[in-house]
Amino acid sequence: MLEDLIVSSLAGLATAVGALIVILFKKIGEKFIFSTMGFAAGIMIAVSTLELIPEAAELGGNFNTALGFTLGVILMYLLDIFVPHSHIGSGEMENDEKSKFKKMGYFIFLGIALHNLPEGLAIGAGFEAQKSLGMSIAIALAIHNVPEGMATAVPLLAGGVSKLKVVILTLIAGMMTPIGTFIGMLLFQISESFIAIGLSLAAGAMIYIVSDELIPHSHSGHSHWGNFGLLLGFLLGFLIL
Repeated sequence: MLEDLIVSSLAGLATAVGALIVILFKKIGEKFIFSTMGFAAGIMIAVSTLELIPEAAELGGNFNTALGFTLGVILMYLLDIFVPHSHIGSGEMENDEKSKFKKMGYFIFLGIALHNLPEGLAIGAGFEAQKSLGMSIAIALAIHNVPEGMATAVPLLAGGVSKLKVVILTLIAGMMTPIGTFIGMLLFQISESFIAIGLSLAAGAMIYIVSDELIPHSHSGHSHWGNFGLLLGFLLGFLIL
């Protein structure tokens, strides 16, 4: 279990990596942001469709797989309603005053921290099924967490929050991932049906993230770069799975 929690922690730490990129490079090119989001989307589609759903169906049958997928979508939808979070490049970020930047940054931090809990659950479900599957989910979510960390850092820095505090906040948000993993590994030890529901729940959550966040935002500017990143991410996911 300890090794699995370490892997999950590293996936969570990618949130802080995103913040460090903003701090070190200051001006991040839009092409890089859009292609990174597309790449994360491609990886997550590959993991969900080629690994999670087939494995869930094999372990628990079609009904449990459909149930878990639906629960994953509903969970992420409810989180988006009650704890929405903004993204890099939104007009709201660019036009607000400094004090509002700071407030928005803290709100985004809270949203991402809470969103990381079900992502941790997904990693836990994967590890309970098989090590390689847990690793694949962790890699996919780590790539996704980089732009999330960037989205947290941009408004906080614009609001006057110190660089050290921004890094600490993104580390805290990232550490919600292994907490979710620990909870997931306890829950999904009960039966194979629970593991199947957990795997398909992870797939539903990841597909929701892709369709609601990554693809729309990767196409909001340089759509060709977003498409290129998505195709590259899917191909890489296909090769490593």
